[in-house]
Amino acid sequence: MTTPCFAILTISDRSSKGEREDLSGPALVDFIRTRGWQVKYTSIIPDEKEWIKRELLMHSDDPGIHVILTTGGTGLTIRDVTPEATLEVGESVIPGISEFIRMKSAEKTMHALLSRAVCVQRNRCLILNLPGSPRGAVESLSLVADVLPHAIAQLRGLDNSQDHTVHPH
Repeated sequence: MTTPCFAILTISDRSSKGEREDLSGPALVDFIRTRGWQVKYTSIIPDEKEWIKRELLMHSDDPGIHVILTTGGTGLTIRDVTPEATLEVGESVIPGISEFIRMKSAEKTMHALLSRAVCVQRNRCLILNLPGSPRGAVESLSLVADVLPHAIAQLRGLDNSQDHTVHPH
């Protein structure tokens, strides 16, 4: 199987202007590398829907990128437009991933229920919205990390004859 390769987009007006250090992007890079996976691209962009869409389209058109992670812009403020941009470029929604993250995260903080994060597929690439905080982003990714190689294999049409069914004991 191919080693998963990621693009990471930090979506933050303040970080894109250099007013606040991006901690979430580097935290995700560190987590991904500890799993032996690769990061091909990182960027910090403002909370602008068209800019987010342009980046998502560009990276999902790159056959070397399997997963695009966004961090930030999933809350309730007027500037939080990451889910809308993601849905506009997505070809299909993969609700189970974001629903599972919300459900498990709500066990730690009920604020997780305010997340509007989504997960979509576009052009054989998985696009996953994550929270803007470093801890929230890494914890969310860690909840679903084990399913990503299987998702990538399915999206890429690779032979994945391994049985991933969970059998009760």
